[in-house]
Amino acid sequence: MRRLATIALLLPILVGCQHTAASAGKYSTGGDPTDDPCARVVSAIGYAGLMLKPKGQEDTQNFEDAVLGRLAEARGITLQFGERLPQSLAAAVRTVESTTAGLSRADVPRERQVKLLKEYRVAADEITAGCK
Repeated sequence: MRRLATIALLLPILVGCQHTAASAGKYSTGGDPTDDPCARVVSAIGYAGLMLKPKGQEDTQNFEDAVLGRLAEARGITLQFGERLPQSLAAAVRTVESTTAGLSRADVPRERQVKLLKEYRVAADEITAGCK
């Protein structure tokens, strides 16, 4: 009986965690797949940027959990919507995806984080300008 109760409690969790076709390619919460891709990616870049030190001060950036989280969100949004941005931004999209892969992890050495942040900024600026 106890085992049955445990299964009954875990079943909704297991069902909720299933990977379905509807969730394939969805890396962020909220929004709609039909949202304007430029608006979504530029918004995510701006939201992450609120926690970043001004350009030129990357060496003093504190890579605290909140910063990593915002960069992870920018990564998720870019993974979800980036391929729908103008083709001229494809290289910048790939750079944002690759740099945020490291910038959203706490185990990346600080020197590498600073280097990735500098690369991220160039690509993020390119996307922001290209989406105007």
